[in-house]
Formats: sequence, structure tokens, C-alpha cells
Amino acid sequence: MVFSQDYALLENVGQPVSPRIIPRAEHHISRSQISPNALKVLYRLHENGYDAYLVGGGVRDLMLGREPKDFDIATNATPEEVRGLFKNCRLIGRRFRLAHIRYGREIIEVATFRAPHDEAEHVDQAHSEDGRILRDNVYGTLEQDVWRRDFTINALYYNIADFSVVDYTGGVEDLNQGMLHLIGDPIERYKEDPVRMLRAVRFAAKLGFNIDKDSENAIHDLGGLLKNVSPARVFDEMLKLFHGGCAAQTFELLRHYDLFQYLFPETDAHLDSELGEIMLPLISRALNNTDQRIQDGKPVNPAFLIAILLWHLVVEKQEAIMSNGVPPFPAMQQAGQQVMSAQIRSLSIPKRFSLVAKEIWIMQLRLPNRRGKRPLVLLAQQRFRAAYDFLCLRGQSGEDELQEVCEWWTRFQEQNPEDRNSMLRSDKRRKRRPRKRKSRSPDA
Repeated sequence: MVFSQDYALLENVGQPVSPRIIPRAEHHISRSQISPNALKVLYRLHENGYDAYLVGGGVRDLMLGREPKDFDIATNATPEEVRGLFKNCRLIGRRFRLAHIRYGREIIEVATFRAPHDEAEHVDQAHSEDGRILRDNVYGTLEQDVWRRDFTINALYYNIADFSVVDYTGGVEDLNQGMLHLIGDPIERYKEDPVRMLRAVRFAAKLGFNIDKDSENAIHDLGGLLKNVSPARVFDEMLKLFHGGCAAQTFELLRHYDLFQYLFPETDAHLDSELGEIMLPLISRALNNTDQRIQDGKPVNPAFLIAILLWHLVVEKQEAIMSNGVPPFPAMQQAGQQVMSAQIRSLSIPKRFSLVAKEIWIMQLRLPNRRGKRPLVLLAQQRFRAAYDFLCLRGQSGEDELQEVCEWWTRFQEQNPEDRNSMLRSDKRRKRRPRKRKSRSPDA
């Protein structure tokens, strides 16, 4: 169903305004589409006298006919009051105090309505000198909460009391037009939280939407603010950017807006160089491969994509180290450590991922060596499959000499144990050099 209404509110953030109420008969969100656990939380809050709304991406995706990944709830209950209603609840966060209600593997996030700082009776907030919000636990009403959200399409509220959708900012109209609008002044909102620039790119890629001109121009001007965001938070956002099923489009948009440099600065610096002509085919194939795995419901490990994005830096560093007489394996280990140490200054990669990336790199040296029983040993390695996929992507991306190695390993995996041994014996005979016959003396 298409809705149409003009909104000229976005520059008047916080001003009293009547919301547009879309009754149940005029939208297609059904409770059958909402997580049963989210419904439990909504109903319990409502039955105990609190306002309870499904909000954010869940409402946005349902309005677009998509299946939501998460269901977030907004309420006038404080985090402590929410915890009092749910034994399976724990409070998290210092910057944003939130309630997490766990049902098995599913977590329903509940946030208390927030207010502008200068209108709140209780103030627990702090800003940095450049305008970033450091702490923001200023509670308010639904009418105030709307203007604290980032994009109009994420400021739609589904009211469990009467199943209506509440729209203060023209979010429904923007959904119809495929447009991303920041609520309020883009410069101010990006300064409050520079990660909103990455979120704009993520939503544009995920939804196929356009970013409005004012919000877009501010990204070009303020991208450098991402340097002030904690590397750990940038890593969390990187996972959302590249594991949302549209990594290839996201990468292109990040480069278009010059934001990729704040995630992988050394990689970005090489992309427009001669080395970049070698790097881009591998990165492109890996991103498309990641999207396909997500589409097929297969697991993805951040370590694999990290290893891809840093691979050519590691090779370049390894060659420099080897020029000083260091053998290939220790040179690769040193190179991997140096590249990873430089990378985590911008994007804090947990050790459980950085160690896997390093193992994948080392196995690139081992996989071409198929002498003796080495293939059987490598096949039993925990990281074999990731390293094999990595090697094959390299072969498909221009390193033609690896195609034969990839095909051999593909055949080897398909064999039963007896046939694998036969392959090894055959390979051994093929590689064995014929002995030279001693020439006999004519007088012999």
C-alpha cells in the first residue's frame, strides 16, 4: 500500500507535531510476522501499564515486506522497571543503558524513550569536545524519542495497544520513495555519532535506497570524524556492513564516499595503485562469495574476509622481509603480525579472528607442497577448508599458477581414503626424477 504525505519537519527537530497514525486496516504488518518472544515482551509491558512499541529496523522491514533480523522495543519503562518484569533480563551499556531479554538464542532489546538533554528532568549524559555523545541516558516520552533516532525510516513505531503504526517524521513516505533522510541537521547528527555515516551506507546498500543530498554532502565533509570512534565499535559496524548480504555493494559505496579508508586504511591506500589492480579482483570475488553464502544460509567467519582484505599487504611485507635473507615461513609470520598490528589501530580485530586470518595466510605456503604425507596432515587441519577456499579464490582472481593446485585439492577431498593414498603414490611417481645411467667405458 502506498502512502503519501508531505513533511517539512526535519529541520524543526523536537518541535511539537501531531503524528500520522496509520491504523491496522491501512498497513500490512501482522502479528504473525513478529517474533513470538517480541510479542511476549510487548504484551507484558502493555499489561503492566507501560507504553510498548516495536520500533526501528523491525518495523521498517515489515513495512517493506522483508523479514526482519531483529525486533527492538521502545517503552516508557526505565531499564530497572523492565528488569523487574523479566527474570531473564540483564541491563547492558554505559553509553546507552539498555535491557536485553533473552529467550534461548534470541535477544529482545528494550530501550527506554529518550529525550533532548535540555528537556529532561534526569540528566545522565556527556559529550566530547567535537560533539560526540559519550553517554546518553536521558529518559523522556515517545514524542521526544522520535527526534533522537537517526533516519526517518527507522523512526516508525508499531503500537501493540491498537496495532497502528505511528509516524512523526515522514518515514513512510521515504520508504515509498526509496530515500534515506537523517532526522535533523546532518552535520550535527554525524558529529553526535560519526558511525551514522557508516549506517547510512549500510542502509543504502541493503535497501537499494538513495541518500538525500544534505546527508550525502555531510558524509564527504565529515568522514574524518570516524577516526575518533573506538576501534572496537568500528569493528562491530564492519561486521554489519559486510555480513548483511550485500557486501559487494557496500564496499563500492564505502569507496564512493571515501569511508573505506577509516576501516582498512592501508588496504585503501593501495587500491588506486598498481597493486590495486591485483587486489580488487580478489576482494570482489570474496565479497560476492560472502553474499552468496549468506543467501544460501551458510556460516561466514569474519576472519576470512579480513584475511582477504589484508592479503596483498602481507605478501608485500613478506617479500620485503625475505629480501633481508629471512626464509618464507618466518617472513610470512612476521609480515602477518606487522600488518595486523597496524590494522587494529583503526579496527580492533579480536584475537579469535586475527589468529585465524594468520593461519589462513601461513597455509597458503603449505598447500602447494603436496610431497609425501603432507596433504593428509593438511586436510586434517582445522583451518584447511578456509585456506583451500582462499587459495582457490586467488587462482580465480588472476594467479593462474594456483588453478592446478586448487583442482588437485578439489579432487583429493572428493576421494575415499584408499583413493587418496593412490593419488599420493601416483603424484610421488610422477615427481620422482629418473636416475641417470652411468656411461660405460668403450673398453668395458
